[in-house]
Amino acid sequence: MLVMKVKFENKMIEFNVQYGNREKLSIHIDSLGFITVKVPKDASKEIIVNAVESKGKWILEKIHEIGVAREIPRAREYHAKEKFLYLGKECFLHELIDNSELNEEALKNNLKKFYIKRCKTIVGERIKIYQKQLKVKPKIIEIVESKTKWGSCSSDKKLTFNYRLAMAPIEVIDYVIIHELCHLIHMNHDRSFWRRVGSIMPDYKEKEAFLARHGHSMSF
Repeated sequence: MLVMKVKFENKMIEFNVQYGNREKLSIHIDSLGFITVKVPKDASKEIIVNAVESKGKWILEKIHEIGVAREIPRAREYHAKEKFLYLGKECFLHELIDNSELNEEALKNNLKKFYIKRCKTIVGERIKIYQKQLKVKPKIIEIVESKTKWGSCSSDKKLTFNYRLAMAPIEVIDYVIIHELCHLIHMNHDRSFWRRVGSIMPDYKEKEAFLARHGHSMSF
């Protein structure tokens, strides 16, 4: 297991390194924005850094594409008849927050607070289920704002989750939770990692595909 960072064009590229029986180095970016560099067993850090730097422009473009795909597809209006996603279902604004006598900026801020609060509660409840099954426990859990990642796991066992997950169906939220908890066991995306994810959620690929297809609509 090895997590590395490379600075390219004033932006930090963080990636997992996966050593294996292979002849060539390859770079993979999944639908969640995670970068994995698969390398031969004898590859040096210098070779890995040089490879990532040589593909730096392509990597940043891909990460940007993921972010764009999740941006607001259309201008939203904040009024009683406008609908917003919550746990995979479309709800009228007034079903989520009080929308009386508030201007658009206040409504948007209150809606964001609603999603952050609900995401924190949901993740807090659901993560207890899966950390028992996986026999792991994160040190810190935070709800954050991100345009490129639904969740992340650091080497010091800190898990972060995108507050917009509150818009996704509960089983998709569960997938992201399981995904990040499994990183407490395997920091990279090797076969052992995906086997562990699959042992808890056999249909995880469907949930990953859902995020890839509908992630752009999970915004406001």
